Amino acid sequence: MRIPFRQAARFRGPAALPPTRSGAAAPDASRPSAGAGPEEDAAVLGAEASGRLARLIRCRTVSSRNPAEVDTGEFEAFIEALRELYPTAHAVLEYERVNGYGLLFRWPGRTADRPVVLMAHYDVVPVADPDAWVHPPFSGAVADGSIWGRGTLDDKGALAAIMEAVESLAAAGFVPARDVYLSFGNNEETAGDTAAAAAALLAARGVQPWLVLDEGGAVASQAFPFIAAPMAVIGVSEKGILDVELSAEDPGGHASTPRRGGATARLARAILRIDRRPFPALLPDVPVEMLHRLAPAAPLPLRPVLRRAHRLRPALAAVFGRLGGEPGAMVRTTAAVTEMHGSPASNVLATRASANVNIRVAVGEDIAGTLDRLRRVIADPTIGLRVVEGTEPSPVSERGNDQFRLLEETVTAVFPDAVAAPYIMLGGSDARRFTGISDAVYRFAPFRMDGAARASIHADNERLGIAAFGEGILFYRRLLQALPAAGL
Repeated sequence: MRIPFRQAARFRGPAALPPTRSGAAAPDASRPSAGAGPEEDAAVLGAEASGRLARLIRCRTVSSRNPAEVDTGEFEAFIEALRELYPTAHAVLEYERVNGYGLLFRWPGRTADRPVVLMAHYDVVPVADPDAWVHPPFSGAVADGSIWGRGTLDDKGALAAIMEAVESLAAAGFVPARDVYLSFGNNEETAGDTAAAAAALLAARGVQPWLVLDEGGAVASQAFPFIAAPMAVIGVSEKGILDVELSAEDPGGHASTPRRGGATARLARAILRIDRRPFPALLPDVPVEMLHRLAPAAPLPLRPVLRRAHRLRPALAAVFGRLGGEPGAMVRTTAAVTEMHGSPASNVLATRASANVNIRVAVGEDIAGTLDRLRRVIADPTIGLRVVEGTEPSPVSERGNDQFRLLEETVTAVFPDAVAAPYIMLGGSDARRFTGISDAVYRFAPFRMDGAARASIHADNERLGIAAFGEGILFYRRLLQALPAAGL
């Protein structure tokens, strides 16, 4: 269904909101301030908007590769909540559903030429242990200076910040310099085919975005032990994603009479070989440029080293590789065993043992070369390798164009203490689906995240600071206001 463009409805006061699908009482959901500007206090703005994000968090939009495990009622509840929370945006923007539960909005600007696409997704990953959370994962609790719940950082927080910015600007009568599309996915955590369908739909309509912005980077602190200043890292590419199933087969039998070298033993040996022989550490151009930009914020003795990063690639790659974690993942293809399956019973030898290896392919490498190296490292022809799914690393978007400069300037305006720098996104995003229709695809979630916050993504106690949420709203608002006219 496609809802045609209508003139902006007159801005009204807060309407009473029904309880969420789970029956929990709705929070205060006063509409975004129509007259707010970038100079507004982020903490105040985030506090005023926190109840609306909390309501979206209470929708349990957990995605799964198995359609039977997806509660579509929760996705419908989210879509209805979005309509109730942001009525002006729904009145001013065109709206249609893509692939069932994906949302595609179009905000007509002063020209339709070379529009902007702002992206987010509202599906979330499952919660392993609800009892491990300080606040229940789908409560949307607003406490201790944060909004708590699954999806606050990944990625309902960004979606809500975009809608807050659009709602307030639309209510004030603002018209963007060029068309703005909002593409919100419902299965980024699994298939990602909704984003692919949205990109195909825009391509069929002849839409060639001037700028695409999705989740990815953030205003990160504690990312490097030698950089005290926050780093506003803007993703200009993302690593490829490759899931490989390793398998070993055996006749099986009773566990009381095991044989040496059974299926589980051979599989374990293969996994250990992968773990003990990581992919080589390399320092491509984007991390080198990032280090150049971080040099002024580094301790004085390190500044010459970072400024000469292009001449010290092997040494720096080795250092980052030894640091492990985020720095280590920046410089190499990574492989992590995420799932294992064996015997169906404790007293039965496995006839088939398998493990899933999730591989993030570094920019500059490819899937074919990665599989070839994996076979050489395992060095066991009895171990089967099957590609479950995979996508190559994304093309690298420019860093010297008007689009990247616009993002840098907006970062500086909202986060004046942060150092803006390009980087390669370590995870995957829906943005990769749009690289076929735009050569300016970037990844940046405009929120401050320390190490603990980043570690909570896909883990326990995910939360977004109230002030950080407010800064994100200011970022999107300022970005929309600063869009240049087409042709400039």
